[in-house]
Amino acid sequence: MGCNIQYMMSKSIQIQAIYIAPQAGAPMQSIEIAELVAGAGIKGDRYALQTGAFSQNLPQKIRHISLIAQTGIDIANEWLKAGEEPLFTASETRRNIVLSNITAAELNDYVGKTFFVGNIECKGVELCAPCQRPAELLNKSDFMNAFAGRGGLRAEVLTSGNIKIGDAFVSASTNN
Repeated sequence: MGCNIQYMMSKSIQIQAIYIAPQAGAPMQSIEIAELVAGAGIKGDRYALQTGAFSQNLPQKIRHISLIAQTGIDIANEWLKAGEEPLFTASETRRNIVLSNITAAELNDYVGKTFFVGNIECKGVELCAPCQRPAELLNKSDFMNAFAGRGGLRAEVLTSGNIKIGDAFVSASTNN
C-alpha cells in the first residue's frame, strides 16, 4: 500500500485562527500574527496582561494560551443544532488558537507534553474544562454540555517569538 506524501502534508495540523481579548469579557479579536512571550502568553491578551476573568483565582493556574480543535467546535455545534440551540463561532469559545486537522481527543492528549506552535515551544498544562462564561457573555446556553471533552487545552509558553495563521502544530518529540 503506497503512501501519498502530498495528502499527508496537506493534512498537517495548522493554526486556523488566532484570537485575543485585551480584558475580561471583551470580545475576542481575530489577529493574523501574534507575539508569544515566554512565561506570559500572547502579547495584548487578557491573561498575559493579568486582566482575564480568572487571572486572580487562587491557586494560580498557568493560562498563557488556550488551544481548541476546529473539529471539536464542529461537533459541539452539531450537538447544539440537534437541540435547536444557538451555535458558537470559533472566537466565541474564547480560546486563543484554533487548530485544523486534529481531533479534540488528539489535542487533549497533549496535557503534560511539549509541542511547537510555529517555532514557539509550549507545554500542555491542563484541559480547558468548559465553563459557562462564553455562554453568559453571549446570552447563549449549553456551552458546558456541548463542549464537554472538547473545550481545548491550556498551555505554558516556554519560548518567545511570533506565530501566524497557517503555522504548524507539531509534537516536540516522537516519544512525547
